[in-house]
Amino acid sequence: MPGGRLTPEDRRRIALGLTQGLGYAEIARRLGRPTSTVSREVTRNGGPGRYRADLAHAATVVRSRRRSPRPKRVEKPAGADEFGRLPEVVGVFSAQFAELFARTGVPKMAAAVLARLYAADSGSVTAGELVRHLRVSPATVSAAVGYLEGQGLIHRERDAGTRRDRYFLDESAWYRATLAGARANELLAAKARDGAGTLGAETPAGQRLLGMSEYLEKVGLDMVRSAERWRAQLGERRE
Repeated sequence: MPGGRLTPEDRRRIALGLTQGLGYAEIARRLGRPTSTVSREVTRNGGPGRYRADLAHAATVVRSRRRSPRPKRVEKPAGADEFGRLPEVVGVFSAQFAELFARTGVPKMAAAVLARLYAADSGSVTAGELVRHLRVSPATVSAAVGYLEGQGLIHRERDAGTRRDRYFLDESAWYRATLAGARANELLAAKARDGAGTLGAETPAGQRLLGMSEYLEKVGLDMVRSAERWRAQLGERRE
């Protein structure tokens, strides 16, 4: 219904319209929706060239958790936030989380920004807030958020009534990363299988490659099944 939440079918029709080269206004007309609804939907889910209906729906399910009732407020010590947490506690957690992100290959400052976003109750921060929290220059923050946007881990939206950008976590990123990892396993498994045929399936090298191929194929399938199962469960919770 116009003005209501977009359905999975709506998102599939948006994706189809984009592949056909239709503009936002035409897609919106076919859906019976405001053009702004379609433009916001596409922009916050990767843009025209990267929009995927299934991933957009999964991201919406995850984002809806941010609207869940807040935990009960408690008596707080001096300097604590509304939930009784001291800034030092949040800072220590963010630093430790950032270190773990950095170990996975994320650049150090980008890891710090990502950790800060996860520690924020809203799941969002502005560039100015990052400059204050991390005590770095605006240029350093700009480079870090640029990297994270390029990796599809965060996205930006304009604060209503201001010229200021606000950065949000893209909480479907881990789902996409899992599928990408499974795809990488699939390619390695196929190459190992080809190698066994080239070197001889009965040779020690061939046997080793066949074992590698079988292992990676099974692990890749498990990764995809697990990711799809959890995505479906999140959708059921929202419904």
